[in-house]
Amino acid sequence: MKNIIVTGGSGKAGRAVCRHLVERGYNVLNIDMLPSSDPVCPMLKVDLTDFAQVMDAMQWSGGKDHPFRKFRTPDAVVHFAAIPAPDLQPEEVTFRTNIISTYNVFDAALRAGVRRIVWASSETTLGLPFSPENPPAYAPVDEDHPMRPESGYSLSKDLGEEMARQMARWNPGSSFIGLRLSNVMESRDYARFASWQDTPHFREWNLWSYIDARDCAQAVRRALHVDLVGADHFIIANADSVMTRPSADLMAEVFPNVPVRGAVSGTQTLLSIEKARRVLGYEPEYSWREARG
Repeated sequence: MKNIIVTGGSGKAGRAVCRHLVERGYNVLNIDMLPSSDPVCPMLKVDLTDFAQVMDAMQWSGGKDHPFRKFRTPDAVVHFAAIPAPDLQPEEVTFRTNIISTYNVFDAALRAGVRRIVWASSETTLGLPFSPENPPAYAPVDEDHPMRPESGYSLSKDLGEEMARQMARWNPGSSFIGLRLSNVMESRDYARFASWQDTPHFREWNLWSYIDARDCAQAVRRALHVDLVGADHFIIANADSVMTRPSADLMAEVFPNVPVRGAVSGTQTLLSIEKARRVLGYEPEYSWREARG
C-alpha cells in the first residue's frame, strides 16, 4: 500500500495528508485543479466532475514520457477533493459538484482495480450546526448518532456514505473508509482560539471540536492499512476541545437538557473518537494547547 492517489491534495487537509505520506516513503500523486502551496509530490490537474478525466488519471497506460508519475495504478485512493463547506457556493453547485466527483472517483478507482478508498466525510452529517434550538441527541456524539444533514454540503456527504456502502456491496473485497472530519485546523489557526474563550456559543455549532490537519493525516494513514472490508465510517477529531473550560460545564450551560453519556473529563472532545481509537488505532498527537504554550 505504497502508491497513493490523493484527490484534493492542494487543500488544507490534503496538503497535510500528502506531506505525511511522502515523509513516510509513500509515492503520492496529487489530483487537484490548483497547485499546492506545499508541493511535496507531483500534481495532475483533473476536473473530477468529468468521468473521462478521472478514469484517465487513475491509471497510466502510456509510454515512458511521464517522468513525474511513479506508478501506473494506485494501491489506494484518498478522496479529499470537494467544495469544503456550506455557503461557499450556491447549494445546488456544492451538492452537484461533491456528489458527481465522489461518484466518479469511487467508480473509476474500482474500474482501475483499486480495492481501498479512504475518503473525507464530515461531522456535519450528524446534525450541525448544533444550537440550543437544534441540539444533539446526546453527547459525546458518536457514530450511532442520527444522521441529520442540514445543507446541500452535508447531504452530499451523507449520500456519499450510502454510495460507499452500496459500491462496497457491489464489489466484494473492497473497502471504503469514510472519515467524518471535524473542523480542520493548521498550526497558524490556533492564534484565533483565545478569542473564543469568553463566548461559548460561538463554537457550539460543532460542540467545540476540531481536528489538527496533521492528526487528520495520521488517521488517513491508519485507514489505509486497517484490516477492514466493506464500508465503515469514523469520527475524526482531536482529543480535546477548542475551549479551556471543562466540556461538562459547557454542556451544562449551553445544552442543559441534552443527555451526557458517561463521564466527560476535563476538556475532552464531545465528538467521540473512541471507535477510531479502537478500530483504526488512531490517537491524536497534537493539541492547540501546546501551540498556545
